Amino acid sequence: MSLVRRVTYSMGTSLDGYIVGPDGTFDWTVPDEEVFQFAIDEIQHVDVHLLGRRLYETMLYWETAEQDPALTDAEREWTRLWKALPKVVFSTSLSEVQGSNTRLAAGSLAEEIERLRAEPGEGDVAIGGGTLAAQAADLGLIDEYWVRVFPVLVGGGTPFFSHRERRADLELVDSRVLASKVVFLRYREVR
Repeated sequence: MSLVRRVTYSMGTSLDGYIVGPDGTFDWTVPDEEVFQFAIDEIQHVDVHLLGRRLYETMLYWETAEQDPALTDAEREWTRLWKALPKVVFSTSLSEVQGSNTRLAAGSLAEEIERLRAEPGEGDVAIGGGTLAAQAADLGLIDEYWVRVFPVLVGGGTPFFSHRERRADLELVDSRVLASKVVFLRYREVR
């Protein structure tokens, strides 16, 4: 019996539900050591990461980060894991992408997820970026939501979900309050 890969959406958000503030920054999500280790533990269960264009451009830093002598050991570990991870970028404006193990999506979001779920592997298919995740959620393609809630109200910006066209009932699977007061919530969609 083969297992179907789980699709997860994992992002940090402000308490008022934004992944980027009204000024376009997300400096309030800069992880402390504990939150960073949490992200490392999370990414170790991922076999492929799907990204929208904006998140892809933000994450390009990690393709060359090992050259920065100021990196912590945890940041070096993250860099190693991120570079090895296959990544698929969804964009209507990019004609090519950079980075190790990175390619542009060849089909629609639903087609890519269907193909990736059918491939052998036990790790998750992770989605990053609010717009891409909202599209996947509207299609009923997300199995679990992994949310890191930062103790800040930013008052506007890019929401955790850009829109919702479909109701999804969720069941709480795990929750933790980290020492930095960041709250981790893991929900599974009830189908």
